[in-house]
Amino acid sequence: MLVKVYGCAVFGINATLVTAEVNVNARGTGFHMVGLPDSAVKESYFRMDAALKNNGFDFPRGKRVVVNLAPADIHKEGSAYDLPMAVGLLAATGQAPETILQDHLVMGELSLDGGIRPIKGALPIAIEARRLGYKGIILPRANAREAAIASGLRVYGVAHLTEVVDLMNGGASVTPTLVDIEREFAECSTSYPVDIADVKGQENIKRAFEIAAAGGHNVILIGPPGAGKTMLAKRLPTILPPLHIDEALETTKIHSVAGKLPKGDSLLSVRPFRSPHHTISDVALVGGGTYPQPGEISLAHNGVLFLDELPEFKRTVLEVLRQPLEDRVVTISRARFSVEYPASFMLVAAMNPCPCGFYNHPDKECVCAPGMVQKYLTRISGPLLDRIDIHIEVTPVPFSELSAERSGERSADMRQRVVLARRVQQERYREQGIHCNAQMASRQVRELCRIDAHGTALLQKAMERLGLSARAYDRILKVARTIADLAGAPDIRTEHLAEAIQYRSLDREGWAG
Repeated sequence: MLVKVYGCAVFGINATLVTAEVNVNARGTGFHMVGLPDSAVKESYFRMDAALKNNGFDFPRGKRVVVNLAPADIHKEGSAYDLPMAVGLLAATGQAPETILQDHLVMGELSLDGGIRPIKGALPIAIEARRLGYKGIILPRANAREAAIASGLRVYGVAHLTEVVDLMNGGASVTPTLVDIEREFAECSTSYPVDIADVKGQENIKRAFEIAAAGGHNVILIGPPGAGKTMLAKRLPTILPPLHIDEALETTKIHSVAGKLPKGDSLLSVRPFRSPHHTISDVALVGGGTYPQPGEISLAHNGVLFLDELPEFKRTVLEVLRQPLEDRVVTISRARFSVEYPASFMLVAAMNPCPCGFYNHPDKECVCAPGMVQKYLTRISGPLLDRIDIHIEVTPVPFSELSAERSGERSADMRQRVVLARRVQQERYREQGIHCNAQMASRQVRELCRIDAHGTALLQKAMERLGLSARAYDRILKVARTIADLAGAPDIRTEHLAEAIQYRSLDREGWAG
């Protein structure tokens, strides 16, 4: 008897329909699995055998069993095909009816006792099931809330093989999982465990962060140990505009595919903050592997990627950031296929100014040998530095500010101004295919960042007197455009340019001696 059970394979952040065709024939013997299965899929034979026997079902013996995972030219990986093949065997041997299998997708990993373990990529699978017109999906209970985001689909979360059999028999022991996404999203979209008001002092840094958030600009913080660089960076997501529901879905899909979705969460409602250690490999950062998985830059999509101690990262790791920073996607190619992961993130980097950390410190003396400061800075390549719009020097907070009772401005207040500035930019770039000032190309900078004669004179004087590099020119204009947007000004004024110029510390000649 032939039975077809439908499931999905996940490639990138999208799913593709896979049909598990189970044929049990009285003539012949043996169990055969075809359709390019990997080792984890082949091992499902032993998990199915034990799970069926331990729950009073018969595994077909003395018969020829062929399982084909179609389409046969797509590589199948992982243990999520255990459940569709197991229920296919039950239906093909007459131990359970196949009615529900015709219009439902089935995915899940089996334990030897019949328990059903969670899988990766439940949300993309549910979205594909809805797109293809299936009535529902049967998958592990741990993934049910995640899959229920795809509205218009019956989502049955099951914890044991016997629950699936009960569903196949028309039982009501398992009910569809329902999630009110809009309500949950509205409640959590601006809920953060930290607030920028926690940071004492550093008002100039907070102002620079507000500008960066308003224009989507990448930032680098340069300062001595203990100045508050990491504390500030962790609070940047709290002043970014709240996620839109479409952004939240896309971000959740990436975390679902990577298996990084927090337990119990159905939808990521706040912008992600990723902070990999400086020993990370280039593959772990951008994604890859034999069967490509999203890397840290994709997990930071629509959020913040924080690289602490930037010069300590391997140069090859930093260089692979250059293309994703420009294109905001990363394509991972293999001989048989390629996948594309979104990677639109804000880069925030932090570093000490020198190996000892006290160059330009107001109180402590730098003990680095001559030339060490410049050598330390050259660990960061010019092309990467070119993609960072705002350079901020962070100085230690004086005791008087640390001990002050007065609290600073709250994240919610700064976020309101950022949201207003982003709305101006969305209206400006509606026909341009970009969303914020940081994404402007050189041609758009010339068209949209015009300055008057006084502004031109100021910028020329700054370039000559401070020794700013040519790459600083466009960056200054982009940041000045954002400052003008925050001020509600239609044109870039001289004071906007003056403030933008001070955010190019590392471009100044002689900064490092």
